[in-house]
Amino acid sequence: MGLTYTNITLSNPRKPELQPLEIRCLADTGALMMSITETMSIQLQLVELEKRSVTIADGSIRQVPFVGPIRIDFENRFCFTGAFVLGNEALLGAVPMEEMDLIVNPAKQRVTPNPEHPNVPQYIMY
Repeated sequence: MGLTYTNITLSNPRKPELQPLEIRCLADTGALMMSITETMSIQLQLVELEKRSVTIADGSIRQVPFVGPIRIDFENRFCFTGAFVLGNEALLGAVPMEEMDLIVNPAKQRVTPNPEHPNVPQYIMY
C-alpha cells in the first residue's frame, strides 16, 4: 500500500468566470481539512479569511492563511469548504470527503463515491 491520490476540480464560487483548476491531490484521511498551495489560491483569486493555527506532520504549529469559499468537485459529487494555504501539494482531508460521501480504498489506491450511495451522497445525522 502507498499514498492514495485522486483528481478533483477546484473553483471559486464567487468568481464563476474564472477557469476551474483540475488537480491531482493526496486523499489524506489523517487530515481533517482541505489544504491547497499558494499558487492554487492565487489562480482561483481566493480571499484570505483569517490566519489559523495548524499542527503539521512534524508536530510543529504554524499560522497559515485560511481561504475560501472553495468548491470541490469529484465525479458526481461536490462540496463547499475553506482551505488552508500550506505546502507544495493539495490535500483532500476527511471533512470534504465525508461531505461528498467518498470512500478511500488504500489497497487499490483509489477514491470512489460510496458504492452504497452511487448516485447522491447520503449522510449520517446522529
